[in-house]
Amino acid sequence: MSDKIILHASDLDGYLSTDDQKAIDDIAAMYRKYLGYCNELERGTDNAEEKLSESAAAIGHKLEEICSEEPRIHVYSFETPNQQHGAASRIIAKLRNPATEHEEFLYYTQRAYELLFARCFSDPYIPTKRAHIQITPVTNPVRNYAIHMLPDIDKAVSNSVMCVMLRGALLPSMIISKEIEDYSSDGFITPFALFRIKRDESKKENNMIYALSLDKSFFSLEALDGKDLIFADPMNATGGSLVTIVKYLKDNGIKPKSIKFINVISALKGALRIVRAIPEAEVYTLWMDPVLNEDGYILPGLGDAGDRLNGKDSGDAQRNMIQLIADYGTGIVNLYRNQVREIERTILG
Repeated sequence: MSDKIILHASDLDGYLSTDDQKAIDDIAAMYRKYLGYCNELERGTDNAEEKLSESAAAIGHKLEEICSEEPRIHVYSFETPNQQHGAASRIIAKLRNPATEHEEFLYYTQRAYELLFARCFSDPYIPTKRAHIQITPVTNPVRNYAIHMLPDIDKAVSNSVMCVMLRGALLPSMIISKEIEDYSSDGFITPFALFRIKRDESKKENNMIYALSLDKSFFSLEALDGKDLIFADPMNATGGSLVTIVKYLKDNGIKPKSIKFINVISALKGALRIVRAIPEAEVYTLWMDPVLNEDGYILPGLGDAGDRLNGKDSGDAQRNMIQLIADYGTGIVNLYRNQVREIERTILG
C-alpha cells in the first residue's frame, strides 16, 4: 500500500446539494458587496464604516438562517444567548488582528477552545451534574472543603479518542484533552491518534489536493473502531482534510461511533461539506465565516493559524511532533504534561 492517501477537490464536489450550492453562491454575492465596502473604508470614503457594519450584519443573519436548517452544524454565536456573544466576538477579533503576536495568539486560542468545550460538553448536551468535592488550603478552624457542581461528562467522553491533524491542530487537541481530564470524575486522559495531513498550497481551491502521509502518522486502526472521534482544528476551510482522513478510515473497515469537529473558525462551504460527506459528524465552531478565496483560504479569516500557533518551518525541514511540543515552551508543556506524555507514548510506543 502507498504511504500517501490522496484526495482531490473534485472528490469533494459531489457532496454538496443544489440547495447547499445556492446558499454558498448567495453568501458569496453578499460578500462581494462587503469587499466593496472594505475597499471604501481603505480609501477613507464617507459612511464606509456604517455600510460595512450593515453588510456584516446582513451576512451574519443569512449565515444563521442557513445553519439553522442543518442540525449538525453548531455555531457558538448562533446558538448561545446574546449576553455570551461578546466574549466570543472579542476572542475572534484578537485572533484576526495581524498585530496579535505568538504568545497572545496562543492565549486567545486557549480561551476559544474553553468556550467551545463548554458548548460541546454542557447543557443541553450534558444535562446532568455531579458534585465535585474540592479540598482547600484553609485549615482554620478545620480543614475546609468546597462543593462544586460540574457537568457529568464521563459517559460522553469515556469512549473518545483525540485525533490530531498535524501540525496546526496539535495544541487545540491538547487543550480539549486537558478540559476532558479536568471535568471527568477520574481524570480521564484521552488516547491520541496523530495524522500527518497536508494540502498542496500550490493549488487553487477548485483543484486542491489533500495528502495523508501514513509513514509520518501515528495511530492504530483497530483502536479507532467504534470510538467517538474528536478532531480539534482551529480552521475549517474546505473540509477536505477531515474528509480525507475519515474516508481512509472507512475504506479500511473502521466505523466511528461519532465524530466531533471543533473549530475556532469555519467557512460555510467546509462545514456543509463535512456534514454531507460524513453522516456521523457534528461541526462545532466558535465563528462562521462566509466564503473562501480562490486559494482556499477563509475570508475574512485570520491567516495561517498553524504558523501563528507554531511558528513557520524553514523550507523542507519540518519539525516533528516532539520538536513542536518543545517549541511551545515549558509553560505550555507543564500545563499539558499528561497530554504530552500520552502523545510521546503514541509516537514512541
